[in-house]
Amino acid sequence: MRSNALILLLFAGLSPLAAENPRVFPAGEVPQDSRLGELRTLNSYFPFKPVEDKQQWEIRQQEIKRRILISQGLWPEPTKTKLQAVVHGRMEFDDYTIEKVYFQSMPGHFVTGSLYRPKGKTGQTGPFPAVLCPHGHWADARFYDAGELAAKKLIATGGERFMSAARNHIQARCVQLARMGCIAFFYDTTGNSDSIQIGHRPDKSDHLDTPENWGFFSVQAELRQQNMMGLQTWNSIRSVDFLLDLPDVDPSRLGVTGASGGGTQSMILAAVDDRITAAMPCVMVSTSMQGGCTCENAPLMRIDQGNIDIAAAIAPRPLGLTAADDWTKELETKGYPDLQNLYKMLGHSDRLTAVFNTHFPHNYNHVNRTMMYEFYNKHFRLGLEAPVLERDFEVLSKEQITVWNEEHPAPTGTSIGDPHEMSILQLATEDSDEKVAALVPNQPEALSDYQDTVGKAWETILGRRLDQVGDVKFTETSQSMSGEVQVSLGRLDHVEATEQFPAMTLVKGKVAQAAVVVWVTADGKAGLFEDGEIIAPVGEMLDKGFMVLTADLSGQGEFLTDDELLVEQRMWYQRNAQNAWERFSGYTYGYNHSLFVKRTHDVLSLIKYAKKLAGDSNSVHLIGLDGTAGPIILAARSQAGDAVSETIVDLNGFRFENISKHVDPMFVSGSVKYLDVDGLLSLCAPHRVTVAGMMNHEAADNTFAAANATERLRVIDDLELEAAMNEIGRATTP
Repeated sequence: MRSNALILLLFAGLSPLAAENPRVFPAGEVPQDSRLGELRTLNSYFPFKPVEDKQQWEIRQQEIKRRILISQGLWPEPTKTKLQAVVHGRMEFDDYTIEKVYFQSMPGHFVTGSLYRPKGKTGQTGPFPAVLCPHGHWADARFYDAGELAAKKLIATGGERFMSAARNHIQARCVQLARMGCIAFFYDTTGNSDSIQIGHRPDKSDHLDTPENWGFFSVQAELRQQNMMGLQTWNSIRSVDFLLDLPDVDPSRLGVTGASGGGTQSMILAAVDDRITAAMPCVMVSTSMQGGCTCENAPLMRIDQGNIDIAAAIAPRPLGLTAADDWTKELETKGYPDLQNLYKMLGHSDRLTAVFNTHFPHNYNHVNRTMMYEFYNKHFRLGLEAPVLERDFEVLSKEQITVWNEEHPAPTGTSIGDPHEMSILQLATEDSDEKVAALVPNQPEALSDYQDTVGKAWETILGRRLDQVGDVKFTETSQSMSGEVQVSLGRLDHVEATEQFPAMTLVKGKVAQAAVVVWVTADGKAGLFEDGEIIAPVGEMLDKGFMVLTADLSGQGEFLTDDELLVEQRMWYQRNAQNAWERFSGYTYGYNHSLFVKRTHDVLSLIKYAKKLAGDSNSVHLIGLDGTAGPIILAARSQAGDAVSETIVDLNGFRFENISKHVDPMFVSGSVKYLDVDGLLSLCAPHRVTVAGMMNHEAADNTFAAANATERLRVIDDLELEAAMNEIGRATTP
């Protein structure tokens, strides 16, 4: 990072103005900023975000879907390679069959499961409705056995009717769905049953967290939005592809249902895949605990939304829910009424249903499965007499239904464990890099697709555009003169967001209104001073008649109780955080903006206030001349629309890909996937930007060219900064 000494060197011929580095708040006191409170976690409260009408819902629905896809590395959609599905080992029963299935969701990575088909009446060959059945955290679910004692207790308490279903309720629902005339595909989640290539919560050592070799939970993976939940969701999407490739599946009747972690996958799949026509996620959807496993969490996913919003994303398609004596026990009064209002507003109240059997513990028991059978009986028009009740069936053992045998050998060697994990992440990286690079525009017609993909990704990551900044209020706390320089200090509040930070304006002479330079530094407002004096380049701006606006951004200056720079941002970890999965950064960044993003929000608030100061007749400019402030300025500029005239940044060679720790104040999930700082710079087109210290700018060059604004992007040498600063304000605003 460059020091202010370099800036002083550039302007060595100017006389510095005497000044102090004053405070807004008394020593030891910090701003009243909501972001200083406890971090949001999976155990926070997540109420539904209401909408006023159908049009507003359609916008909100797309935002929910996009955030989910981006959070799981599926934006843009990865290349769908051939499934190379293998279906074998058909087993015949009285009114259904079971077959063993494995296919490749990506080259070399297998999805495994059991395919249940109805025998149907004589001559009936379909097409049949189909239901995907992801399971929750029941150990080796397809091979699960609750045991005789536990099964008897389930029957005694009214949760089950037969020992078979009490021993394995997941097999029970697939058998019954097949008996009802549906195809059911029960597929293994990662690391369960026959899915043996990667553990469900793999633990990693340092050798899988380097720029050359990385696995899940590593810095490099999360800079690219690669996570276990994304892999599982992709397996679910490819499972839909598998079912729709079957000639006897009716694509107009495709459902998904699961409980607990399977409920999470059910609502996620229904939200992002429009081919799902009805969904029933059980004992998962609530305003309370959102899911504790890495297969249920991803960075960015639950910022500005929770499981009620995610479940709602299927609307107005049919949705069914269940609650139990767990984190869903308040669903009937918290969350479900919001869903009822939404479906009523959309004109489809009859497509939403729920049961609240909160006298049972966490489950997918016969009582709730019976409700599920009626849900699909109704919405898939099966014509069965209600209630649809299960019959006894034969529970199958691992030996009977495993997909792997001598003829179909299980993966071994480099196809399992660390080598396989690194391999599929490398494949994902190559595919993503190719897809995103292909979007970089080389002509004006391609600009829209680039902005719709890379632009929307960064918009989601950054979480706020300038036009979404609400009321910004400056409360002056002191005013003083230092020679001819008027120094005004105060609190800047973003009222709706309850964000507050110290801000300062400098203006030379009694200028009522002037063009404003928003100047951001790595040290906050202290960065405008050296040895108690205003640094020379700021003095130059003041001499030109500019007003200079600066602040302590989140985590800078007066946010700190000592004078030390913030070197780590706060994190929240699962349990004792002894294993890699417990230290997964998605438990923090899945619910909270990173510090970089919070600082970007502060700069947007500064721009909003600067527009008030400048008035309609004057312009606003941005300056950030170090490797911390420069990227933040670019991020804010990318979301500022036409509000800023000129931007000057020095990146000092900064790139997100060089970050080595999740706690780094500059860490941003997904930043590398979306072209790093070059992606941010490209999204500033067609507005005027001058940038020094840029390592790579091909995407920006192409984007500015496609926007017919080649002359508005200047990538300069460090020594040209002085000339660029001297020219600010002379150029014509686009």
